[in-house]
Amino acid sequence: MLYLLTILLGNFDHSLFKSIYIFLISFFSNTFSAISGGGAGLLQLPALILSGVPYYQALASHKLATVALGIGGSLRNYKSLGNDIRVAWQILIFGLPGVILGASVIEYISEKYLYLILGIISILLAFYSFLKPDLGLSSGNKKLNFIHKIRFLIFIFLIGILNGSISSGTGLLVTILLIKTFEMDFLRAISMTFFTVGIFWNFVGAVFLARIGSVPLNLLVVLIIGSFTGGFFGAHLSKLNGNILIKKTFITVCILVGISLLIKSIKNFL
Repeated sequence: MLYLLTILLGNFDHSLFKSIYIFLISFFSNTFSAISGGGAGLLQLPALILSGVPYYQALASHKLATVALGIGGSLRNYKSLGNDIRVAWQILIFGLPGVILGASVIEYISEKYLYLILGIISILLAFYSFLKPDLGLSSGNKKLNFIHKIRFLIFIFLIGILNGSISSGTGLLVTILLIKTFEMDFLRAISMTFFTVGIFWNFVGAVFLARIGSVPLNLLVVLIIGSFTGGFFGAHLSKLNGNILIKKTFITVCILVGISLLIKSIKNFL
């Protein structure tokens, strides 16, 4: 369906139709992403590629736009950050070097293996969340011992590498890692993901990716507006409806992201 819409839009000379199409895709994909804690790239990145934007420019544009998603979601749920600023600093200090590394080596790594691994992980996350009825529905403040802290920081660094090299699913990984490590609820964990991954990780990744190719400014403006409004609206819905809605959306988005990444991987292997 996405492909057919793109073909139809190609028959119009006026860029207004293309801008409206990109805005709607950006708004709805980022609305769902704001509720689930990730997955905006499931629709937004393919839509850009099918619109004729080269892959690396599309990826850089997508990452810059998701900064607006992070800002929109953080503005609506900033109070949920609460006393977790120390955790935010850990995610930034140990995650950003991973993002830089991933964005720097993407030209030399075969994406099909990354898609395959992350696709499988996303689907497993969905099933794990489904089989754990109480996961992410209540909030705690788990104190970590030294081994758990080191393990958390290693995972953050590895997820940062994935974030810098591919687009979909890394926000979901950070969200579930925060829930499992610190016993956060979904709303609290997603607020942290917006603030760290959505704003800082994606901005740094976009800057490094932009060196590969220039970002089309007219397209970027439409994406930023759609991402910001979608992020704010999704965060508003999640706050109104609570953790049960967030968890259901999280599971759905994990499955869809996983299937999408597996399909990409299989196409690259063929």
